[in-house]
Amino acid sequence: MGASFDLLTTVEYGGCSAKIPAARLSEALSDLPRVTDNNLLVDIETHDDAGVYRLTEDLAMIQTTDFFPPICSDAYEFGQIAAANSLSDIYAMGGRAVTALNLVMFPHNRIPLEVLKEMLAGGMDKVREAGAVIVGGHTIDDYPPKYGLAATGLIHPKRIITNAGARPGEVLIVTKAVGTGVIVAGKRIGEAMDDRYSAALEGMKQLNAAGAELMREYEVRGATDITGFGVLGHALKMALASGVTIALRGDKVPRLAGAYELADLGCIPGAAFRNQDYVEEHCLFDQSLDYNIKMLLLDAQTSGGLLMAIKRNKADEAVERLQQAGYGRASIVGEIVERDAQAVVVH
Repeated sequence: MGASFDLLTTVEYGGCSAKIPAARLSEALSDLPRVTDNNLLVDIETHDDAGVYRLTEDLAMIQTTDFFPPICSDAYEFGQIAAANSLSDIYAMGGRAVTALNLVMFPHNRIPLEVLKEMLAGGMDKVREAGAVIVGGHTIDDYPPKYGLAATGLIHPKRIITNAGARPGEVLIVTKAVGTGVIVAGKRIGEAMDDRYSAALEGMKQLNAAGAELMREYEVRGATDITGFGVLGHALKMALASGVTIALRGDKVPRLAGAYELADLGCIPGAAFRNQDYVEEHCLFDQSLDYNIKMLLLDAQTSGGLLMAIKRNKADEAVERLQQAGYGRASIVGEIVERDAQAVVVH
């Protein structure tokens, strides 16, 4: 019975599009006192992907959490995607995932329990694929259902990758195509073709583990993952944290098949417009930029790819390696320059 239950019927906003808008979140956090601890190596100051705490001179712990309402119809696939998305923050910091706790909100009297079983199985299988283990969890009776992980990773304290590490002269690489929010919106109204919806789900299920491994090998210092605030929202956070300007080529950012056409039909989720409100003060858009491309850069991604800053002389080789590792749409999308009047410039 669980296999026939459509989780998309339970939500208005699913996946990372359900985030509180970035501007409102920043406002909520602004008055909190900053935590000081000599071993706290990465905190919330730069709105980075995870916190990092030093355990010894050679070992630090990465801690993160992510959960959201359903992004797809099938419970098992939802579990896989939610787990991959939760682990992504560890990979964005260059770490290795080791343990995870299930975070479950599920209306046990309104949706068949088989759906919950399948959701948890999907999450467990994805965590196992990552080489990590689920050690427990917590549940709340709640509607609509939500699922994710509190995850822990490990890294050497001197090899942490942060969103404050981008430097002028480096180029930007994106590892996955964008447009998941638009594709799912199109699916909900019957406009997205099944094969394109399935391709979007496959991308969301893909771990960013191999991308993290490559970043470690190429000694990348600046990166983030692309999730609910879209390419531009996360690029802005990186630019502000690093004190640089990011120059993006909008037409170079890879797009999921069908995403542009759906955006042209108006299948643009509300999260994209909320992201636009967040970035517009700090972004300069070229007047020739195609509107649909602009909205895809603002589209909230779920379990999106990595956005990494890498040395120019290593970029082409890194893209080739990423493509060989399974990120077939990995592309160079821009460059890091000295800080200008705007933090992000989009051509």
